[in-house]
Amino acid sequence: MIRILALFSLMFATACIGDETVAKYGAAGKVWTLVGIDGEAFTARATMEFGQDGAVSGQAPCNRFFTKQTQPYPWFKTSAIGSTKMACADLKSEAAFFEALGDMSLSEVSKTTLLLANDAGRTMTFKAE
Repeated sequence: MIRILALFSLMFATACIGDETVAKYGAAGKVWTLVGIDGEAFTARATMEFGQDGAVSGQAPCNRFFTKQTQPYPWFKTSAIGSTKMACADLKSEAAFFEALGDMSLSEVSKTTLLLANDAGRTMTFKAE
């Protein structure tokens, strides 16, 4: 019970501070290119950018996408992901990208590396361009 109260206190305190998104902690102003999902190289091209007020957008293998980060750093959760609806030969890679992105719950920015992860052991690794 004490852990739950401490967690809620921490979440409330960070919510009052202002921008607590990945952007504030080193991800803003960079184009992040996906290099791996779950330890396997991602050979299609997918990028992500972090804007103000939790805005997240980028280029999946086929379509532009947009969403919003809804949890304070280091947690990572997005709202529903919207995208354009163009078909291409890499729709399988795009589906894998969107599925993995929707599963992520933690983030860490370290200079030119962005790591997204979840408690089940899934990971997404991005490098800054």
